[in-house]
Formats: sequence, C-alpha cells, structure tokens
Amino acid sequence: MQFNFAVKQQWLRALLMAGTVVTAVTIGTDAWADDDPVTPAIPGVVAGGVKISLIKDGFTGTEGPIGLPDGSLIFTETQANRITRIDEDENVTTYIADSNGANGLALSPSGELYAVQTLKPRVGIIHPAEKTKILAEKYNGKPLNRPNDLVLDKKGGVYFTDPGINGPLKPGQSPTQPAVYYIKPSGELLLIDSEIKRPNGIQLSPDEKVLYVANTAGEYVIAFDVAADGSVSNKRNFAKLEDALQTTENGPSSGADGLAVDSEGRLYVAANTGIQVFTSKGEFLGNIVLPKKAQNIAFAGKDKRTFYIVGRGSAYKFPTLAQGYTGRAK
Repeated sequence: MQFNFAVKQQWLRALLMAGTVVTAVTIGTDAWADDDPVTPAIPGVVAGGVKISLIKDGFTGTEGPIGLPDGSLIFTETQANRITRIDEDENVTTYIADSNGANGLALSPSGELYAVQTLKPRVGIIHPAEKTKILAEKYNGKPLNRPNDLVLDKKGGVYFTDPGINGPLKPGQSPTQPAVYYIKPSGELLLIDSEIKRPNGIQLSPDEKVLYVANTAGEYVIAFDVAADGSVSNKRNFAKLEDALQTTENGPSSGADGLAVDSEGRLYVAANTGIQVFTSKGEFLGNIVLPKKAQNIAFAGKDKRTFYIVGRGSAYKFPTLAQGYTGRAK
C-alpha cells in the first residue's frame, strides 16, 4: 500500500482519535517505508519538511530523556532496568546497567543524576555511586506508588509526579492517591496537589515561576504559579491538547506524557496525536505527528537544537529552529 506522508498523518490521526492502538501490525511493517516522516512548519520552532530520523527501535521501554553536557542524550529503558546513552553520532551504549527501574531523569548543575524509580518506588540520586541518596520513599507513612517524572529547581528542590499504581497491587501494598509532590532543599516532602486524575510529565518554565503538569486522563496541561519557597498556587488549565482526547476503558485520555520547554518558554507536550507545541501563554502553535506515540521528549546536543523523542521502544530526532532551555538539563 503506497501513499504519501501527508495522507499517512491524516490516517494515523483518525486511528488515534478512534482509540485504536496503532502497532506495526495495524499499519504494516512497510507503511512508512515510501516516505520518511517530516515536520510541519511551526514558526520559530521547526522548518517544514524536516526529516524525523529514526535512530533505533527495539528498546525495552522508553522514558526520561535528558541531554548531557557533552551533547549526548540519555534515557531510561524502564522495563529493562537500565539507562541508555545515544551520542551525537547515534552510537547507542548502556550508561547505567542497574537503575532500580528508573523512569524520569534530571541532572543537577554539579552532575548528580536524579531519578524517579519504580522497582523500589523512590526518588533520589543514583549516580555517581559515591553520591547516591534516597530523597523520598513514603508520604505520611505510606510508600510511594510509582513515581513517574521529575524536575529540579535552582534552589535544589525536586518536583515529581506519582500517577498511582500501574497494574495489580503487590502483597501488603496500600496505595496512596495520585499526586504531585515537592521535596524542599531541606529534604521535607510536601504534597502540592492530589486532585489531578493522572499526573504524568512535569516541567518548570525557564524562569521557574510556572510549574506544568501533564494530566494523561484529561484534555489540559495543568499550570501552577510557583512562589519563592517552592510552594504553588493559582492552579489552572493552561493548554488544551488539540484533538488529542480519545476514549479508553478508564475514560477519556489525552495521552499527555513527557514535557519540554525551549529558551523562549514554549511548551512541548507528548500526546496521543504527536508533539503538541504551545506558547508560554498556552496558545496552540502546531502538532508534529510521529510514526509511533511519543512517551517523552527533550532537547539535546551541545547547542540544544536537536529534538529527541522516545516512545514505544523507538528513539527519533530532528533539528530545530528553537533552542532548548540551557539553564538546566531539561
């Protein structure tokens, strides 16, 4: 079956909106072979017709991408219990072999690698070995469920999401509700929201005055104003995920997952229909459609002008006009 990529985009969008799980069987193993996926033109973000390059597929779980100072990218293969590195020449190597099921990653200015971890649910520093540290395992005496994503602020605090149990309860497990937390620089763990149905990706604006949370089960990215002490207020619907809502057995879902920001404060959201891009005011700019559903995203490269996407066992990249925010790893 041969048809151009623009038609494929429309076809894939229709399948996603119908709630269809799109796999290689659904679309055929050669369904993308006649045309490489390309970007739409989004002013200031990406030129039109830029090739979206497949780096590699066959990974075991794909989450948590962040750029390293040397220009490479690392991301988590959560199900394989490892962290994988892709250098600027697309060489793929193991970065950390035993990650305690790390999912989201963050890097401090002094080089400590932070991770939310799922095998023994916790948040902490996992690298280098001499600086490993557990920052949070419980809230009010109850274990965390399955921490998903995190972002560090300049004060040394950590915001992270815990969307709840994924799958059956383990023996003796008493789950807490889905929540967003803040670990203060002092180490105190604060609950900052427990009403988002399924909090997932989390990110700060470049000036750290706004906290964004992706709600997988809703149609909006949620925003909070951030005070000097790290506390939040003025919770609101920030950006509506255009045409991304689909019906699942658990109700409506936008599929909102990983988040990224660029140097101009634009917000990038991995959602059911692709990578949706918004201004710093929540205005929709465009959607970048991919062959597979994106799970998480990041700017990387020495100049942070390469956009990486990981999802459903694959990793992709394309060059951008926008530059990722350089004030932190992501």
